[in-house]
Amino acid sequence: MAKSPTGNYFPSQVASDQEKMSYDYGLKVGRAIQNEWFSTSKSGDSRYNSNQHTFHNLRLYSRGEQPIQKYKDELSINGDLSYLNLDWKPVPILSKFVDIVVNGIADRSFDIKAYSQDPYGVEKRSKYMESIIRDIQTKELNEYVEQEFGINLFENDPGKLPSSQEELQLHMQLSYKQGIEIAEETAINTILEGNNYDLTKRRLYYDLATIGVASVKNVFNSAEGIKVEYVDPANIIYSYTESPYFEDIYYVGEVKSVTISELKKEFPDLTQDQLDEIKKKGSSYTKSSYNTTLNNTREYDQNTVNVLYFNYKTYMNEVYKVKETSTGATKVLVRDDQFDPPIEEFEAQYGKLSRSLEVLYEGALIMESDILLKWEMAKNMMRPKSDQTKVKMNYSIVAPRMYKGRIESIVSRCTGFADMIQLTHLKMQQVMQKMMPDGVYLDADGLAEIDLGNGTNYNPQEALNMFFQTGSVIGRSFTQEGDMNPGKVPIQPLQTGAGGQKLQTLIQTYNYYLQMIRDVTGLNEARDGSMPDSRALVGVQKLAAANSNTATRHILDAGLYLTSELAENLSLRISDVLEYSPNRESFIQKIGGFNVGILQELDELHLYDFGIFIDLTPDEEEKTRLENNIQTALSASLIDLEDAIDIREVKNIKLANQLLKVRRKQKLERDQAMQQQNIQAQSQANAQAQQVAAQAEVQKDQALFQTKAQLEQLKGQLEQQKMQQEVAAKKELMELEFNYNMQLKGIEVEGQKSKEREKEDRKDERTKLQASQQSELIEQRQRQTGPKNFESAGNDIIGGGFGLGTFEPK
Repeated sequence: MAKSPTGNYFPSQVASDQEKMSYDYGLKVGRAIQNEWFSTSKSGDSRYNSNQHTFHNLRLYSRGEQPIQKYKDELSINGDLSYLNLDWKPVPILSKFVDIVVNGIADRSFDIKAYSQDPYGVEKRSKYMESIIRDIQTKELNEYVEQEFGINLFENDPGKLPSSQEELQLHMQLSYKQGIEIAEETAINTILEGNNYDLTKRRLYYDLATIGVASVKNVFNSAEGIKVEYVDPANIIYSYTESPYFEDIYYVGEVKSVTISELKKEFPDLTQDQLDEIKKKGSSYTKSSYNTTLNNTREYDQNTVNVLYFNYKTYMNEVYKVKETSTGATKVLVRDDQFDPPIEEFEAQYGKLSRSLEVLYEGALIMESDILLKWEMAKNMMRPKSDQTKVKMNYSIVAPRMYKGRIESIVSRCTGFADMIQLTHLKMQQVMQKMMPDGVYLDADGLAEIDLGNGTNYNPQEALNMFFQTGSVIGRSFTQEGDMNPGKVPIQPLQTGAGGQKLQTLIQTYNYYLQMIRDVTGLNEARDGSMPDSRALVGVQKLAAANSNTATRHILDAGLYLTSELAENLSLRISDVLEYSPNRESFIQKIGGFNVGILQELDELHLYDFGIFIDLTPDEEEKTRLENNIQTALSASLIDLEDAIDIREVKNIKLANQLLKVRRKQKLERDQAMQQQNIQAQSQANAQAQQVAAQAEVQKDQALFQTKAQLEQLKGQLEQQKMQQEVAAKKELMELEFNYNMQLKGIEVEGQKSKEREKEDRKDERTKLQASQQSELIEQRQRQTGPKNFESAGNDIIGGGFGLGTFEPK
């Protein structure tokens, strides 16, 4: 597929945005694509028709239905086939190899993984890892606090904490998953299942093996939502590229055969006159296209037209006028890309901001006409969140073995050998037709000399019947005249060796070209199901099968690239649906029907940026190696059965082997700890046994000592009781004596007190009398009265309130 020199037909990419949106610009783009793909070259065929013819023939070879005219031309003599009575049906030898590759690869399952790579997701992941590290570093303290105070200071489950940096990295890859990532994976898988992507994937692998290129398309419309569609590579057109992944193309599209009724539904604004013109021009191209590309293998429908649907990538300028208001604020106004004021005015009054970003235009053109049905900027462009200036095409294409525009496939490598196998097969038919069965030689003269002894002669029919039924024959060594009989063996088998050697040569030739197909494709006997060499060891056979898988690895990688690219595009589509589509709620409910727990996460799904990658399940060889490692570890008691179950559930072989090493290390640590505990337990048991014996001896001595102590204690108690009785008696006597003395002393003291009180009382009375008399004398002087008589007036008479109680002791 050579580079087309028609690039100058395309309009200028530096045209204004208004011009790019015009109908004329879109028509120029459509004409340029037609000139590049549908114009007749010097070879007499267009690029599009050449692809159609090549891919069609390769698909026929892969089905065992390739044209047989070349074989007839090879075996005919001046075009005469009247003497050949052969079965011209092709040998479907390549079908087997294609089915082996496609079915073997399509059966490999995989998981689509979403990785949140936006700043919020990265921060959330980092915080979780930091919390794990804090729990690891403070594990002993947290356990002590929980045991002593009943307070749980762990931020995570302490039973699942990793014990090393290696285990932490493995934990983050195997166990940690953000809810938003689960929601994204669920959304992508739901869309793929709803579009039957598993069936589409098999068609993609079939195309990769057969024609060497595969394509898939994703679109969005408000009626059906996100759709994933298979695209026939034979109908694809694209700008020239040398990349197998087509990431640098600036236009891509496909040619579809559309009925007039479907066209009217898709473009309801078309008038009847326009439909008649479309039918007239489109039908003429469709008819010629059927005649030239597919050799009349399909019936022509006059109500069908070929429409070129294409995406065209260009760029647009976003221009903003920045103006300062009277209040000092800044106001930004949108302007078109032609906004270019004079520099003096620009600097004095306002500023200008601009940026260029890629945009995608969608067009639809009736083939071989100037009728442009559609030309507009795509409404739902997919822009990576990491770079909003870029835009992604709706088509994902891959051709893993493309060089300088030429595409190679497994089938294209083998068509020559398939032709030689077919010719060899036809030659074998010719040889078999000319081969004759073995006969017998019958000597009639020899039979005439034989007399059976019953008066009858040995006739040829009876001789042949006896020979074919029993294998025996009767003969005579001498003639009736007694001479040597040269025909003594009248019947002799004839060996016809004509054609046998030729047939063996043709069989060897057939096997040679079959082996050439195996060598070219890498599909050896261990892979294609043929009988392996009985002398080959089992390990050698497995190695051969692994090498065969390696030879077709590029097909698997290409298919995984398409799936990964499609999943990434769907991720961007999902963000647009959740943010802008009127079907947002129905889409969320459809996904939430599988997992109600992610409904809350889906509300913020469009705010995240995800990295998409494919986690491929291991093949049988990788599973076998992993299982051998697991069985070896189990037999050596290096891991437990639970560990083996966990390891088998990990689909990533690298992570599974890492988990095996981590679990093996943990098992060794547990075994060492258990062994140490057993040693400690044995030591404790021995110490306890010695302690029990010592305790028994001590208890015996204690019993003897306690008996002696009790006797001595009893003696002491008796002696103590005797002394206590003596002390009690002496104490009673002393108390009695003390009481008598105290009474006597009390009487003596009381008498002295009474005597002293009487003295004091008499003294107090004299003092009172003197004071009373003195006060009366003073009063007499002041009043100048006569002398006063100080004798008592009635106070010395008993009565008048006087009593003996006055003289009682106080």
